[in-house]
Amino acid sequence: MSIYLNNAATTWPKPQSVPDAIYDFIANRGANVARGSASIRDLQSLDNVFTCRQKLAELLGGYKKRDPRFITLTSNVTESINIIIKGFLRPGMRAITTSMEHNAVIRPLRRAESEGACVDILQCSMKGYLDPAFLKKNLSEGADIAIINQCSNVSGSLQNIDDIAQVCKESNVPLVVDCAQTAGIIPISAEDLGVAALCFTGHKGLFGPQGTGGIVWDPEFAKRCTTLYEGGTGSLSHEEFQPYQMPDKFEAGTPNLPGIAGLLASLEWIEKEGIKKIREHEDYLGKKLKEGLMGIKGLKIIGPGHDDQRLPVYSININGMDNAKIARDLSDIYGIETRPGLHCAPLAHRTLGTFPEGALRISPGYFNTEDEIDLTINALAEISKG
Repeated sequence: MSIYLNNAATTWPKPQSVPDAIYDFIANRGANVARGSASIRDLQSLDNVFTCRQKLAELLGGYKKRDPRFITLTSNVTESINIIIKGFLRPGMRAITTSMEHNAVIRPLRRAESEGACVDILQCSMKGYLDPAFLKKNLSEGADIAIINQCSNVSGSLQNIDDIAQVCKESNVPLVVDCAQTAGIIPISAEDLGVAALCFTGHKGLFGPQGTGGIVWDPEFAKRCTTLYEGGTGSLSHEEFQPYQMPDKFEAGTPNLPGIAGLLASLEWIEKEGIKKIREHEDYLGKKLKEGLMGIKGLKIIGPGHDDQRLPVYSININGMDNAKIARDLSDIYGIETRPGLHCAPLAHRTLGTFPEGALRISPGYFNTEDEIDLTINALAEISKG
C-alpha cells in the first residue's frame, strides 16, 4: 500500500483523463502546431493549444475579457518567472520580494542583483505572512516591480493577495504573483486584481502533467518585457526578428503538445469537479491532519495556527529528530510519501526558524482519504516514540 502526501511538489494521481489525453495525442494525433499543411491533425493540434489558452484565461481571469492571446504557455512556473525577471529587470532597477519565496524567484533575482539591479527581501512574520502596511512603506521608497507568492510551499501560509495587489496598485508598482501552489485551488482573477502577471504551473493544483505552466499577462506589462529566447513561431516566417504580437512574442520553438493535451484534459476535469469542491475536501483533510498532529507529543507544526489563512501544507519537526530519517521510515515502513529538507525555499525556512535542518512536509491532496490521514497520524505517533 502506498499513501501519497507530497502534493505540494506535484499532485498525484492525476485524473484518468490526463494520461489518456497525452497517450491519445502521441498515438493518434502528433502533428506540430502552425507548422504543417492544415491537415485534420494539424488543426486538432492548433485547437488543443487555443482551447487550453482559453480555459486558462477563463480560470485565472485573463485580461481583455479573458482574451487567450495574453496567456503564454511555458514548461513550468520557474520558466514563467525567469521570463519576467530577465525580460523586465535592468541594472539600476529595484525589485521587492519576500522572505517566503521559492528559489524560482530568489535565484533569478540574485542573478539580476549581480548584474546591477537592487533586490530587497521583505521579512515576513514567523507564521509566514507579509504585512501589507510594511510592503506599502517599502514601496513608498521607490520600486520598479514586486514579486510575491500567494502561498508558501513550506508552511501553506496564504498571503492577503487582495490587499497586497491594492497596495501595489496605489504605489504604481507592477505586481507579479507566483501562483504555483494556488492555481486551480483558489479562485483568482489577474484582471480583477490588476496585477502585471500571474505565473502558474500545470502539474500542481491544475492536476496537469509536469512540463506545463504559463503566464497570465497584463497586455501593457507584456509590452515592457523583452524575450528570454527567440526562434520559430510558425508565424511571420519571412521576418528575422521575433514577432512582437501575443502570444507569439514569448513562445518560440515546438511547444510541449502532449503536455498541453494533458493540461487541457485536467482543466476540463476541474470545470466538471469544481474548484469549491476540490478546496473543501483538501481543507477538510488538512484540518483532520493538523488536529491529529497536535496530539503527538514532541511534534511541532511550523508556521500558521489552526485558524489562520492557509492551504493544507504542513511542515513539522519531531523532538529534534532527523526529518530525512522520519521521511525514510514513513516510506520504508508505512508506505507513506512525504518530503523532508528545505523544499527549495531556504529563506522561508530561515523565516520560520527551521534553517538549516529544514522540516518534514506533509501535503494531502484531493485524491487522499480520511483513512490515509488516520494511518499517517498513527505512523508519526509511533515514530515519535523513537
